[in-house]
Amino acid sequence: MNRLIAVVGPTGTGKSALAVELAKIFGGAIINADSRQFSRHLDIGTAKLSVEERDNVPHYLIDIIEPSEDYNIAEFQQAANAIIGEVQSRKCIPILVGGSGLYVWSLLEGWQISKVPPDQTLRRVLENRARKEGPEALYRQLDEKRALSIDPRNIRRVIRALEIQLSTHQQDPNKSKKIPPPYRILVIGLTCSRTELYRRIDQRVDKMLCKGFVEEVESLLTRGFSSETPGFKSVGYKEVIKYLRGELDYEGLSERIKAETHRLVRQQYNWFRLSDDRIHWFDITASEYKPDVNNLVLAFIRGEGVGNGFY
Repeated sequence: MNRLIAVVGPTGTGKSALAVELAKIFGGAIINADSRQFSRHLDIGTAKLSVEERDNVPHYLIDIIEPSEDYNIAEFQQAANAIIGEVQSRKCIPILVGGSGLYVWSLLEGWQISKVPPDQTLRRVLENRARKEGPEALYRQLDEKRALSIDPRNIRRVIRALEIQLSTHQQDPNKSKKIPPPYRILVIGLTCSRTELYRRIDQRVDKMLCKGFVEEVESLLTRGFSSETPGFKSVGYKEVIKYLRGELDYEGLSERIKAETHRLVRQQYNWFRLSDDRIHWFDITASEYKPDVNNLVLAFIRGEGVGNGFY
C-alpha cells in the first residue's frame, strides 16, 4: 500500500533537518508544506535549508512563486497530490514537512476545496467596511478554522478568506466534504517544553539577523517589491520593514521578531495539538528521539498494523 510520512509541529523544532535524515535513510523525497517557503528570495527569514543542507534529497514546492504572488490551498493540493503520486510511482516515500496547519491538514484529511473566483464587487464592499470599522470587524466574521490560519492584521488575506466563506456559504469548514487520500499516513510531531522552544527560537532569530536578514529584505525592496508584497506579511519580514522605516531600533527589531514567533508557535499548537492521537509526538530534547523515530518509520514501512488512513 502506498504511504506518506508527515513531519509537523511548531517552528524551531528541526522538522526540515529530520525530514532530510529520514529521506536519506529510507529513500524519500520532501514536499514542503510551509507556506512561507513557497516564495523565492525569502530565504533567511523563513529558515529555508540551503542547497548543501538539502544534501541531494529531492525537495518540492519550495521557491515556486514570487513574493508578490499568492498561492492558495487548492493550488497546493493539486500540486502536492501530483508530486505524491509521482514519488510513490518510483517506490519512494513522500515526506510532507511544515508547520502550516491549514495546508498540512487540507492534504492529509482530503478537504474538498471550493474554487471560488475573485468577486471584485464583494471585495470592494469588504474593503470599505474594513476602512470604516477596522479589519478586526471582518476577522470576527471568520469561522474558527479559517481564523486560526490567518493573521488578523493581514487585511488582504482576511478579505479573501471571508470572500470564500460568504461565496460558498460554508460557515464551518469542519463540516465540508472530505475524501481520505488513497494511502496510509504516518504523522510525526516534534515538540519540547515551551521554555526550551522559545530559547531555541530566540537563538535562531539572533542567527538570522547576523546572517543578513535585514540586508535580504533591503535587497528585495530595491528590486521593486513593496511593503505590501504578500510575502512580506510573514513573521519577521514585516518587522524588518518597520526597522528600515525607522519605526523600530535594532534591539526592538530583535525582540519584536522573537515575540511574534512565540505567538506563531501558540497558533501552530492550535493546529497540531499534543492530544491529537493521529500524531506521534517526540520530544526533541530526549536523547533517543531520533532512533525512536527511525524505529517507528521502519515499522510503518514494513506494514506493521492494519487498515487505511492514519497509522
